[in-house]
Order: sequence, then C-alpha cells, then structure tokens
Amino acid sequence: MKRIGVLTSGGDAPGMNAAIRAVVRKALHEGMEVYGVNYGYAGLVAGDIRKLTRRDVGDMIQRGGTFLYSARYPQFATEEGQLKGIEQLKRFGIEGLVVIGGDGSYRGAYALTKHGFPCVGVPGTIDNDIPGTDYTIGFDTTINTVLDALDRIRDTATSHVRTFVIEVMGRDAGDIALWTGVASGAEQIIVPEKGFDITEVADNIREGKEKGKKHSIIILAEGVMGGNEFAEKLDAIDNFHVRVTVLGHVQRGGSPTARDRVLASQFGAKAVDVLKEGQGGVCLGINNEKIIVRDIVETLDNMTHTPNMDLFKLNEEISN
Repeated sequence: MKRIGVLTSGGDAPGMNAAIRAVVRKALHEGMEVYGVNYGYAGLVAGDIRKLTRRDVGDMIQRGGTFLYSARYPQFATEEGQLKGIEQLKRFGIEGLVVIGGDGSYRGAYALTKHGFPCVGVPGTIDNDIPGTDYTIGFDTTINTVLDALDRIRDTATSHVRTFVIEVMGRDAGDIALWTGVASGAEQIIVPEKGFDITEVADNIREGKEKGKKHSIIILAEGVMGGNEFAEKLDAIDNFHVRVTVLGHVQRGGSPTARDRVLASQFGAKAVDVLKEGQGGVCLGINNEKIIVRDIVETLDNMTHTPNMDLFKLNEEISN
C-alpha cells in the first residue's frame, strides 16, 4: 500500500491532531503518501481531499480539536453515500483509510469494510465509550478539564453552603462522571448505567448535612437527564439551595494531556503499520497498556463498552 487517507469524524476530541500527525509522519517514514479528508464523511463524498506533507502537521501535536475538521453526515449511513465515498477514494488513488472518531465514525468504517475497502478505526472520543479499548483519545484531557472546573465549583459550594449539580457529557456512557466524581470527591455520581432514586439522593444530602458537610457536589451524566430537570426534582422534595452548572462543550477543547498525546501517537503509527501490512477492516484499542488490533465487524457486532462500575462503588464508600 503506497497511498493512504485519514479523516476525523463525529465530535472532536483533544489528541485528534496528534493522531493525524502520527499517521502522516509514520507514513512518510515508510515511503507512503497521505491524503487528508476534510469534514469527515461529508468531505469524503464531496471529494474534499488534499495531500498532506510533513509541514502540514508541524506544531499540531499540542493543538486541540482537529485541523481536518469534522461534520455530521447521516447520509453516509446509506449504501449510495458509501459507494460515492469509495468512488472518491479510488479517484485519488487512495488504497486504505484511517478513520479517527467515535461510534458513528466506526460505523462508517464498518460499512466501507463490508464493501471491501480497507479501513482502520482509531478510537477518538471524549466519552470513552468505544468497545474493544480501555481508553479513547481525548478522554484523559476531558476528565482533567472537568476536574479543574469541579475544584473551582467546590470553593463556591463551600462558601455558600449549597448543593451543586454538575452536568457533564456522556450520552450513553458514564465514564466522565465516574472518573471525575471520584477524583473530585463528589458526594454522589449519577450515570446511565445505574438507576437512581431521587428520594435517596435527597436523603444522602440531608445525611451529609447532619455529619457537618457544608456542601454537596452531585455529578450528573447528561444521558440520565438535564441538570436543570434534575435540580427541579430535588427542589420538589426539599429546599437544598441547588445550583446547576452545565459544563457543555468546554469539555471538548483544550491542549491534550501528555497521556492523550502519547496514546494518539501510538494509535496513529500503528494504523499505518496495519495498512502497510495489507490489513483492513480492523480497529485499534489499548488493553493493559498494549496496543491491540481487532476485527471491526466482530468488535461492533459482538462487543459493548462497559464502564468501570467499581468506581461507583468506591465513591459510595468514601464520599461521605
């Protein structure tokens, strides 16, 4: 394989640029050409594709977001859209594609694989919800960003003796809430993977006050419900002086941590190795600190992401 492509798709994640950089630098080192696809699958179908040089990825390792941009493109779920994408790849002489993104991005790579086009999926999403890998690119940066905000909010919560509900990202997975909840010393963590009783939440706040706590921090994953709705349910039980902070898209941005830069570099280089060997239809992951290669069809069809719920139990034991 002498010419490969790379794209980023779905929500951006800190470290995506580091992964693109690794793909480009590793490919050039191996005597291959690399073409970048702008705006994900939308750009692929439109033929918005350009050759990438060493200079294009200079000073990119520390930048958040993705310089190849990203866009939602539901039409790629259709066979017509997929075949148009393959047509553009062939027009540029691209023989294999590195897809960096989350679940939707993997589904696109999965579809191309079923049409016989070699793809390698690289897990890049702040939610850490991709099956077959312990961690995804962007997760470490995000939980550190959230943790910084939580430390600041705790100061205010203590000063005003209030209950704060912090809504964090995590539509289907509670990893961000679990990790930042334990790391921040939050009193309670609410995640999609575990049901909750609002009266028990209220009882826990009261018990904390009886023990002398001056505040209560509740970390809420957005997939459960919105922060304001949750606060209304609490206020309907008692006046807890609830304040809501929705961290929103601030969780996506920022310079990636060392952990994310290294992980992205490992994934990017490995993706090139896999394509150089003539493999396709695979996705990468990290398990027990080792980069692994899995069949993408088997991974998406037979595996699911499971968060570390031991963290939930740990927080229950040490938060009060």
